[in-house]
Amino acid sequence: MKQKIRDILARHGGLPMPVGELADDGDLYAAGLSSFASVQVMLAVEEAFDVEFPDSLLNRKSFQSIAAITRTVESLVGSAEAAE
Repeated sequence: MKQKIRDILARHGGLPMPVGELADDGDLYAAGLSSFASVQVMLAVEEAFDVEFPDSLLNRKSFQSIAAITRTVESLVGSAEAAE
């Protein structure tokens, strides 16, 4: 999952550095992720993992790092599976 998120960040994050150089817990906003790019990342993550971010998770904290995005997606995937 983390690799897929890294691939999405590489395509949609517009970061000035290679995503491979980022630590899982590195601050993506400090690395150059803009608000616009975070929306693009969110849309790509939703499509890639077939999830939808609820309004309560549309915040900086959910997209602060690769680890945060992973935790958020895992919680959404788990919620979706539990609902079935």
